[in-house]
Amino acid sequence: MFSTYLEKQKENEIIYQKKLQEQQILKAKIEAEEKIYLMGKFDQSIREDFAPVPDVYNVGGYKMYLRKETLDAFSKMHEAAKKEGVNLAIASATRNFEYQKNLWNNKWNALTIDGAERFKKILEYSAVPGTSRHHWGTDIDINAATIEYFKTPEGALVYEWLNKNAPLFGFCQTYNAKGPDRPTGYHEEKWHWSYLPIAKNLTQKYINLIDKEEITGFLGEEYAPEQNLINNYVLGINSDCF
Repeated sequence: MFSTYLEKQKENEIIYQKKLQEQQILKAKIEAEEKIYLMGKFDQSIREDFAPVPDVYNVGGYKMYLRKETLDAFSKMHEAAKKEGVNLAIASATRNFEYQKNLWNNKWNALTIDGAERFKKILEYSAVPGTSRHHWGTDIDINAATIEYFKTPEGALVYEWLNKNAPLFGFCQTYNAKGPDRPTGYHEEKWHWSYLPIAKNLTQKYINLIDKEEITGFLGEEYAPEQNLINNYVLGINSDCF
């Protein structure tokens, strides 16, 4: 009888270890898929949780996609702004790894300064591929991604409206003016707004899952480690966006 009890215990232990192994495999699979998403290594046009940006909002000049929740929130914000005589459009939406890599590499090739300085110069306004919030489908550039536009009367009116009303629709200006509260990261971008109901969680996941050694695959990647990209840039955002 005692031997039967031991056999049963052994059998239960085997079942437990098998279930534990299955859970670990499932967890590893989920984390691998999340890493792919966080680093933008996917085709947004075939994902069911993304939708194309309608032409009425699109001033980017190419087919753009967003997370469905982000697009729905922007649509509501667009209509609210329209009633007050303010026009909101999307100049840039989801940019996957390959798209961001092309942007980065083109800027890298256009500059002739020293490698490390070249890397830092591009980082003033452009994210390293694999670190951009535009990978997530939660972040948009509104109307025009230029300093000049927001210096115009129209741009100033748009920015004033966004500051007052965008948070009501879940959006936050990701890169506000740098200063004591935001000493690191990109320069101020009045055009870049993040849909927080999704982006907050993705920011935390990025911290937990992505290692700096995984940020590779672009020109000048050898200079990436010294820039502390995760702490200084992925997390170098407006404190209201956390």
